[in-house]
Amino acid sequence: MSRVFFGVICGLVFGVIDVIIMIPMKFDDKRKKIEALSGAFIERFMVGFIIPNIDINLHPIITGGLLGIGLSVPTSIITRAYIPINAIGLVGGVVIGIIANVIY
Repeated sequence: MSRVFFGVICGLVFGVIDVIIMIPMKFDDKRKKIEALSGAFIERFMVGFIIPNIDINLHPIITGGLLGIGLSVPTSIITRAYIPINAIGLVGGVVIGIIANVIY
């Protein structure tokens, strides 16, 4: 399996999981909920896509953790939901790093 295809699969799975986690959340109106879910999906898709496709000469698990949390920080600052967003980014990044380490 190519790294690009694997990254797409990881991105889709991570994005869908994050959207499922967010569905029960309450929003002011339907448009804001759609915007939040779309933004979260795209952010998590990119985390899942980038981790298997980058080589920064670190162990893939460390790379996954760094990218997972690093790409989540801007969103957590904007929304002021620091712990849940960064924790999901960190855990997802590490899990993707572990899977990438096993496969490659």
